[in-house]
Amino acid sequence: MKAIANLLTSLILAGWIGAIAILSIQNITLVSLKFLNFETIQLPVGIVLAFSVGAGAIGGAIAPLLWQLAGGQRGRYYQEEDY
Repeated sequence: MKAIANLLTSLILAGWIGAIAILSIQNITLVSLKFLNFETIQLPVGIVLAFSVGAGAIGGAIAPLLWQLAGGQRGRYYQEEDY
């Protein structure tokens, strides 16, 4: 079952990478991101998408670890608490 999950994950990731590659070739327009008062340098859409996917993948890999740590600490807190 784990092999199927790994295969599906790899296929989905490969599909997204392919879509980003096609989009970046077709759309070379420069964009800049604005947040509050800050503005980034102008980059092609494909590069912005690639960085976004990379940041999302890293965040998605780290988030479950942080949730497990937070859940374990919460469980210890409830066990030590007197009722």
